[in-house]
Amino acid sequence: MTHSAPRFGIATPPANVEYGELLRVWQEADAVPEIEHAWLYDHLMPIFGDLDGPAFEGWTLLSALAARTRRLRLGLLVTSNRFRPPAMLAKIAATLDVVSGGRLEFGIGVGSRPGHPLAQREYAAHGLPFHDSQDAVAAFAESCEVIKRLWTDPEPFDVHGRYVDLTGAFCNPKPVQRPYPPFVIGGRAAATLRIVARHADVWNYPGGDVDDAASRSALLDRYCVEIGRDPSAVARSLVLPVAYDRPGDTRTAVRAAVDAGFTHLVLSLPAPYLDGVALWVRDEIIAGA
Repeated sequence: MTHSAPRFGIATPPANVEYGELLRVWQEADAVPEIEHAWLYDHLMPIFGDLDGPAFEGWTLLSALAARTRRLRLGLLVTSNRFRPPAMLAKIAATLDVVSGGRLEFGIGVGSRPGHPLAQREYAAHGLPFHDSQDAVAAFAESCEVIKRLWTDPEPFDVHGRYVDLTGAFCNPKPVQRPYPPFVIGGRAAATLRIVARHADVWNYPGGDVDDAASRSALLDRYCVEIGRDPSAVARSLVLPVAYDRPGDTRTAVRAAVDAGFTHLVLSLPAPYLDGVALWVRDEIIAGA
């Protein structure tokens, strides 16, 4: 089986780290053509390390980094649909696409898994509801439809759905990218994968378990076929952890992921970051993968 050449990116979790360090790493990566994309995540409180430490709001930080970079495609892996009403999120993301000159990858997902020990802490801390998974998935499907309409409809419109109720909805300015920024949908549950099949340009598997990712990818193929969509229209994305003292482990994982059909590979960099970490990623991982 032949596969497309992988596109490499980096991820820098925006918690327990200084803004200046994140900016340094992103600007270094912006100067390394082999690194094509860069990502933050969407949590309002830390989910590792010092749980009371600093955590930046993802879209605000992404806009700041977009304004200070020139080439990298960028996004969140992935936005929680639970955090922001979809019309507000569409406005935020359209603004960022304009700020970045059309470099946004629109990462979005249902939201935190109920089984994660820290999943509900940040919702309670910010006065946000945490509905059960069935409701959350159905709300996410409606959000995808509404966001696409907001980015494409030339006139205001009304929506009176089960989860989204809008009167005179309108997004102006539209995103720079036409018809809209690529949808990068994250998740592994079967119900989410059905939404991926319908709406995603890229599917992101949350985690680095290549065997399970390959199994879920085959299920996504099936769901695409069921609705008459070519499975190859949905690119496959995977996050792989990096340990600075064991780059060979990541190179091995990269090869396994590519063999499984994953072409968007995101290398998650731990803080504190190496000096010249983007060049290190190019030389130690990308060049040898």
